[in-house]
Amino acid sequence: MHAQNLVDQNAIIESSSTALLPTEEQSVVDLILKAILEQRIAPGTKLGEEALANIFGVSRTRIRRVLLSLSHRYVVELRPNRGAIVASPSEQEARNIFEARRAIELAIAKGLAKQIGRSELAELRKHVRAEADARKRADSREAIRLSGEFHLLLARLAGSKTLSGILETLVSQTSLIIGLYGHRHGSSCAYEDHEEIINALNSKDPQKASALMLDHLEKIESTLDLTPEPTMSQDLHSIFGQIAAKD
Repeated sequence: MHAQNLVDQNAIIESSSTALLPTEEQSVVDLILKAILEQRIAPGTKLGEEALANIFGVSRTRIRRVLLSLSHRYVVELRPNRGAIVASPSEQEARNIFEARRAIELAIAKGLAKQIGRSELAELRKHVRAEADARKRADSREAIRLSGEFHLLLARLAGSKTLSGILETLVSQTSLIIGLYGHRHGSSCAYEDHEEIINALNSKDPQKASALMLDHLEKIESTLDLTPEPTMSQDLHSIFGQIAAKD
């Protein structure tokens, strides 16, 4: 029930709140989401309007709209008289998010196995090679981002914009959960698991593909230590300066 409610609510939000931002504001949203996906920015971090406006060179009015959009994705919390902070999902919220991901991603894997073609398989394999390369280069930020994007790529290839939008929110929330509850070296996706899922898709085996996805998501969830560590203060200029330099 929790998962279904979360999916329904996210579907409404995705269709009504995130597609109408001007390009410049959407770019800021994307950069903040990227920072969250790469676990550069910790749960509980204060997102000061003035600091963000200076960093991105936009007005505070635009930053307010950016933060509102991010709150609709449940990755930012807007608190009266306290401003915006990066969300810190509770233990129960973490469980609900993984429950929702299982419901969605098992269906995606099963459906994709019935219809996937050569070009889609090639795109998935190219993506996993990039994941493996990032791991070999010890570029943990890039590897973390790519591992999350693998799941979004599966949703896109399955052809459902609605599920893709919902999953984008859930993957971002998962990055916060891992940042809050995960072990430093043991909570991100393993690209070897992704390779096995691709092999099952290539074999046109829906049951195996969904079973591997279930195992993969449960493996990630099992690494969580649901006792959060104290949030450390972070410098926004340092976080987003690194991202801007890479882009």
